[in-house]
Amino acid sequence: MKKFNVMDYIPAEKPKPVCQKGEFVFAAVALEHAHIYGMCNGLIEAGATLKYVYDPHKSKVEQFCRTYPDVKVASSEDEILNDKSVSLVAAAAVPSERCALGLKVMDHGKDYFTDKAPFTSLEQLEAARKKVRETGLKYSVYYSERIHSECAVLAGQLIKGGAIGRVIHVMGLGPHRLSAAGRPKWFFKKDKYGGILCDIGSHQIEQYLYFAGEEDAEVVRSQVANFNNKDYPELEDFGEAMLVGRKGTTNYFRVDWLTPDGLSTWGDGRTIIEGTKGYIELRKFVDIARDIHGDHLYIVNGKGEKHLSARGLVGFPFFGELILDCLNRTEKAMTQEHAFKAAELCLKAQNQAVVIR
Repeated sequence: MKKFNVMDYIPAEKPKPVCQKGEFVFAAVALEHAHIYGMCNGLIEAGATLKYVYDPHKSKVEQFCRTYPDVKVASSEDEILNDKSVSLVAAAAVPSERCALGLKVMDHGKDYFTDKAPFTSLEQLEAARKKVRETGLKYSVYYSERIHSECAVLAGQLIKGGAIGRVIHVMGLGPHRLSAAGRPKWFFKKDKYGGILCDIGSHQIEQYLYFAGEEDAEVVRSQVANFNNKDYPELEDFGEAMLVGRKGTTNYFRVDWLTPDGLSTWGDGRTIIEGTKGYIELRKFVDIARDIHGDHLYIVNGKGEKHLSARGLVGFPFFGELILDCLNRTEKAMTQEHAFKAAELCLKAQNQAVVIR
């Protein structure tokens, strides 16, 4: 039997910058979530030029400038939106405000890159779909737990190469540490954050659709609860859902805000992908009691069993592909329909969730 070799399945080289300095210019606004740093880092590493930052909170801008000292502080959003050299606006606004900001950005002829979850209502989703049809511009979403995780990138490459056959089931576990004292007030208001399945559940549904190659799915069952945070009555600290894809694949995921303080990081995020000829397990952020670093991939198939550390192995191709998609008006990083379908399904899961009391 031929020995298993992961290099048979992945590209020979990691992604490189796709453009020269100044060829693709972007700005950062609405610094409500730290994901804005991951979004900016990914774009800069892929060759983009960060020109502006704007947020009404001076302290957030000052912190941002310490990370990106060459950025120009804009006097207003309008200064950015009216600058024709800016091609894309990246933003991590309060979740309920992400859609309105995106529509405004697109009305000024610029592509939009928002933190997840991109919407808190189906009405917002429909407004964004309409704006995309009208303008031809992009409403891109930072589903970071797949696109900015090297083990998840590697898993996608292995699946594409046929390493575990046809994917039939994806199970996702997305626990998070609450750290309530450091959270903004909007975090605990359901009309602001949208609910746990809408919020961090969006990661899970997006990666299910991607790994299973599904274009659509049905939410079979979903439920939410507040088990341990009665001081925050609008917070849901637990959620789970089951989905069945149009092609017959299945998905179960669980998300929560219950990570204990004893864990070495903010959450033990895991994904198990079952195929017809093998399976993959991702330990994204930690391998508990063994390695405080993440990006561990375990694979079992007909050629054997293997553990791989994906750190530094495959990079993050999404960001370069997004830049080229904006420049060339293509859809290689992520199709618009895929980004919207993941959002649609997490909103449906949230809307029909049974509350456990």
